[in-house]
Amino acid sequence: MSAPDLAPVRRLAIIGCGLMGGSFALALRAAGAVRHTVGVARSERARAQALALGVVDQACADAAEAAAEADVVLLAVPVAATEATLRALAPALAPDALVMDVGSTKTDVVAAARAALGARVAQFVPAHPIAGKEKAGVEHASAELYRRSQVVLTPLPDTRADLLARAHALWVATGARVRTMSPEAHDSALAAVSHLPHLVAFAAVRAIAQQPHGAQMLALAGPGFRDFTRIAASDATVWRDILHANASHVRAQARALRAALDDFDAVLDDPARLHALIEDASRVRRAWTPAGAPDSP
Repeated sequence: MSAPDLAPVRRLAIIGCGLMGGSFALALRAAGAVRHTVGVARSERARAQALALGVVDQACADAAEAAAEADVVLLAVPVAATEATLRALAPALAPDALVMDVGSTKTDVVAAARAALGARVAQFVPAHPIAGKEKAGVEHASAELYRRSQVVLTPLPDTRADLLARAHALWVATGARVRTMSPEAHDSALAAVSHLPHLVAFAAVRAIAQQPHGAQMLALAGPGFRDFTRIAASDATVWRDILHANASHVRAQARALRAALDDFDAVLDDPARLHALIEDASRVRRAWTPAGAPDSP
């Protein structure tokens, strides 16, 4: 993929060189949109892997060192680490550098950026690429991870227009579809379609496993259970932070789910009404087009 309207990134700093950050670096490299990439990882092993796999040209353990002279900085760290990471790199940040993140929640990230960057928050464009894998780590990074995925940008009122435009172009260069919304609207929507489903998957697996004959039940589980609970194998630390950060919206969606479960509970002995509820849900699901796959039902 080419990006003719995008000036190549002279120095890209990836703060947190794992799956998400590594995939961003690889995608821009494949697009010919970056000249030099430096990655930050805490472990020597991760730094060595990033170099060996060609994800980065240079690796280090210090965020400020990586951000120095970078024209684009991408934070791919747990959302809870956003403020501390931004504070660490802020003194080295160039006046025209674009700073982005990949966090799954945005209002808390925005608050962290304001606290850490002050007036320079105008250089920050919050971003959430709706993509990923159950397996983390730079060894799973792929130039294709963001292709046909959605990326949501949640700019602030004081975000610089030129840097917002550059952020948009960079994500388009990865193959993503980009949309813009407010941080609050993002967090409310993602609570419904991402955060609550993960919570439900975690709870469903745990509910079965805690029963006296849970192991026997799981032994009988087939493809439906596998598909429904796939996301329950996701990283516990990542999802602890996401669910905690977006707790108010997740609770609101959990209440909506409980109400829907109550509706089903009330009609389990009434086949006609039960059929109507199932058919209603089935109709909505058949009409839905997954994000990033517009040609697939």
